[in-house]
Amino acid sequence: MFKTQKGGRGKAEPIALPASLTKAEKKQIRAIIEKARRDDGTPRTAQQSIPFQRMFPDGICRVTDNYYTKTVQFNDINYQLAQQEDKTAIFEEWCSFLNFFDSSIHFELSFMNMATDAESFEKSVRIPPAGDAFDSVRAEYSQMLKSQLARGNNGLTKAKYLTFGIEAASMRQAKPRLDHVETDLLNNFKRIGVTAAVLNGKERLRLMHSMFHMGDRDPFAFEWKWLVESGLSVKDFIAPAAFAFNGRRTFQAGDMYGAMSFLSITASDISDRMLADILDIDSSQIVTMHIQSIDQNKAIKTVKHTITELDRSKIEEQKKAVRAGYDIDIIPSDLATYGRDAKALLKELQSQNERMFMVTFLVMNTGRTEQELETNVFQSQSIAQKHNCVLRRLDFQQEQGLMSSLPLAQNLIEIQRGLTTSSTAIFIPFTTQELFQDRKESLYYGLNALSNNLIMVDRKALKNPNGLILGTPGSGKSFAAKREIANAFLVSDDDVIICDPEAEYAPLVERFGGQIIRISPSSSQYVNPMDINLNYSEEDNPVALKADFILSLCELVVGGKEGLQPVEKTVIDRCVHQIYQKYFEDPRPENMPLLQDLYEALLKQEEKEARHVATALEIYVTGSLNIFNHRTNVDITNRIVCFDIKDLGKQMKKIGMLVVQDQVWGRVTQNRSAGKATRYFMDEFHLLLKEEQTAAYSVEIWKRFRKWGGIPTGITQNVKDLLSSREVENIFGATR
Repeated sequence: MFKTQKGGRGKAEPIALPASLTKAEKKQIRAIIEKARRDDGTPRTAQQSIPFQRMFPDGICRVTDNYYTKTVQFNDINYQLAQQEDKTAIFEEWCSFLNFFDSSIHFELSFMNMATDAESFEKSVRIPPAGDAFDSVRAEYSQMLKSQLARGNNGLTKAKYLTFGIEAASMRQAKPRLDHVETDLLNNFKRIGVTAAVLNGKERLRLMHSMFHMGDRDPFAFEWKWLVESGLSVKDFIAPAAFAFNGRRTFQAGDMYGAMSFLSITASDISDRMLADILDIDSSQIVTMHIQSIDQNKAIKTVKHTITELDRSKIEEQKKAVRAGYDIDIIPSDLATYGRDAKALLKELQSQNERMFMVTFLVMNTGRTEQELETNVFQSQSIAQKHNCVLRRLDFQQEQGLMSSLPLAQNLIEIQRGLTTSSTAIFIPFTTQELFQDRKESLYYGLNALSNNLIMVDRKALKNPNGLILGTPGSGKSFAAKREIANAFLVSDDDVIICDPEAEYAPLVERFGGQIIRISPSSSQYVNPMDINLNYSEEDNPVALKADFILSLCELVVGGKEGLQPVEKTVIDRCVHQIYQKYFEDPRPENMPLLQDLYEALLKQEEKEARHVATALEIYVTGSLNIFNHRTNVDITNRIVCFDIKDLGKQMKKIGMLVVQDQVWGRVTQNRSAGKATRYFMDEFHLLLKEEQTAAYSVEIWKRFRKWGGIPTGITQNVKDLLSSREVENIFGATR
């Protein structure tokens, strides 16, 4: 057994020397033997096994005297869940990405699945008690999240890296070229839609430390200034307690058992699912692909030489056939197959933008015990077999395999397979983008359809918090909205407002002590659509934004396919500014205008179009539908408020939704100054997108919500109406 120990040597076996030698001769011989042992190139400490010379703070690593590398971490994108045409586009971009590397650049793809502390991970999804009347609900919700957590593999931290290296005589020569390659790589990643970042020296050391300490989870502690103070090297801070390569098929690094294997690519056709299937194994593992581009002219020359040799063999077989007296066209099937494949390969290299790569595919399985290790290896072998490949153990090369798995772009395994660009790209490194934000106010949104991992997102931390819930009837849209409402109420202090066209949110709101406002012709609860506050707009004139709302309201009232005419819009805007003048001179509640004030102002205008709009408004002012011609008599200051508009008629429902949206905007403007977020859930959202002016106003409000701390969520089953709206691009643009 050979064992390397951190910081020192293992005890050497005592040497038996002939008794006839003198004491001085024995001492001399032992000194020679000791020197030979010391200088034979075999590492005797864990630090000596780690194959790099120096790590620099900027992230450049000098691996050998004339070889320098850098590492880039890149994130995942949705590939496996994408449509076929999107998959094809991503695949082609990845092929172009691979073709970027010429023969002077060595590179390595590393996929690392590291186990995290289960207890701490479970703690990250648990909702802490708040000492109020809803702690029992929080405990129940936390238990649900715990059970969902067990269905996925969120206990694994998955990361992807690309390490590239070049040969140079000195650091001065290496650095500018590495920087140039780095810039091109980041741009290439950006073109695919992948975010990437270069690791600095400390981050690269942390990465290697995590690889060596998967069993003991020893925390990484390192600062560059410590090197001078302690006289230690960077390897002392990342090396495990010991390496033990005590067998031909396994090794130990600290408390972890490991096994290195290589993928023997024997299949003629490989699925793009293969790499994803291997990475889906629920255990700590590292998958490494060393890829080396071959000079194009050299590759073509090699293939031509192979074709020549195959033709020579074919001629020899034909000569044998003549001598034996059988048909010369009958040649060994392997020879015919190899000949066709070689000619097809030559055609690809010459005319189809294909390059040749030498690929080494390594898999490092781990386990807390030898039995667990063998189980994980068997699982990996089964996946390889499913794809008509073979995962073979690296016998007597476990140390070389382990060190080749380090993100150093140094391949110590000479087992390689020649592949074209498209054949190499089939091991596409993208599966699905995970959405798991470990934040205090992250909410549960379900399970990833591909990985079964929890989706936990704090919408406030996203680039845009707006959202849409789409689905067919009975697919669970309302349930998803209720779950998010409950989760937001339990983990944050955000206000929640609901526009409920079907009266289905009342039980939830009542359970949380919220307020239900029923708006109907028979209700005594009123909301004044003309309400405004001094913070209504971030601009100097809040009446301008309010005028947009009233125009939208009048559009619904007047009706017609073409909506309001230009003259009608003009007179309405004029009247709006007139009726709000008194309120802004003396902003008291009794001076707040009513819909009747707008009606009377329109009647005073000279234009016939003004009378046309006033006539259309009459039924909502003095007629049977005058429910919106009253001052607001409800208090909407409760944390969770539900506007029940079920009993409004079909036409009135649109108006009701628009009025509620305006009330929500008023609440958003008030909460903004208090630094509080406002969540708004709007069912049957498509109803507001049918009329042009109303749709434009709704989209404008959605855009403003984000800047003012609002988080709107539209819910609809009528995707057709949503997509037919002229504002659909703006809706989805505001949502992304």
